[in-house]
Amino acid sequence: QEKKQTFLFKVYLYFVVIFTLYILILCFNSTIVCLIWTHKNLHEPMYIFIAALLINSVLYSMTIYPKLLSDVLSEKQIISYPLCLFQGFLYYTSAGSEFLLLAAMAYDRYVSICKPLQYAVIMNRITIYVCLVLAWIIPAFETAVPVVLYSNVKLCSFTLTGIFCNNSGYKLQCVQSVAISIYGVVMLINIALLPMLFILFTYIRIVRISYQSCREVRKKAVKTCLPHLLVLINFSCFIVFDVVIIRLESDLSKTLRLILTFQSILFHPLLNPIIYGLKMNEIFKSLKILFCHVTVAG
Repeated sequence: QEKKQTFLFKVYLYFVVIFTLYILILCFNSTIVCLIWTHKNLHEPMYIFIAALLINSVLYSMTIYPKLLSDVLSEKQIISYPLCLFQGFLYYTSAGSEFLLLAAMAYDRYVSICKPLQYAVIMNRITIYVCLVLAWIIPAFETAVPVVLYSNVKLCSFTLTGIFCNNSGYKLQCVQSVAISIYGVVMLINIALLPMLFILFTYIRIVRISYQSCREVRKKAVKTCLPHLLVLINFSCFIVFDVVIIRLESDLSKTLRLILTFQSILFHPLLNPIIYGLKMNEIFKSLKILFCHVTVAG
């Protein structure tokens, strides 16, 4: 009886902790998105892309946390194969969108710093809308192909090694498909590697031009580009874990694998609003005004 009570206490504790973190992720991201939406001085391409990135973080979290919370309270962690494929589809679509949105933000910073006189012409509303639509549509279409292929594959195993349906699902196949593996590599190049190379190229160009310019330009480059680079490094590390370590079937302990997985689903969506909220001056000012109003009202 005592062991059962201890077990139930741990289960409810885990549930409360995960649920609290989920609510924090939703609140942090939604607060900054609402600030950008309601403040006209934040209706600029850079902030619109930040809002899109934070909305993407919310979608990313909503893909994982509801099922995870349900699993914590369940005796057996079960998911149907179609629902597992759908979760994987949403997870990799949002991950691909992250890279493309960061690439769009890098291009916006490049035009702003390197071609300031042409900024208003190049980064017009049509350009912004096209970037946003493509950032979500391209990963969705590319991710849909392996999902369709996986739906027709024969399974010989029904136990996932992770806490949600991700890249480890390919181990469930009786015979690993060469076509799916090759397509997976092509997809990884298209929605992760190429955007990352584009981002690095634009930031190298920004650094070179900033170094040759006055102090004000260098200061502007550091203030606006540093948050994007922090988010890119943070997210890239998690993608490396998800793709490389799982695919290579690295002999990680169950505890270490669980810790790394939790980092990818917790730190990334929680750090994004913190990084942008603290590092972007206009957003930080709006947050201070909001908290002052809340304090006065209280």
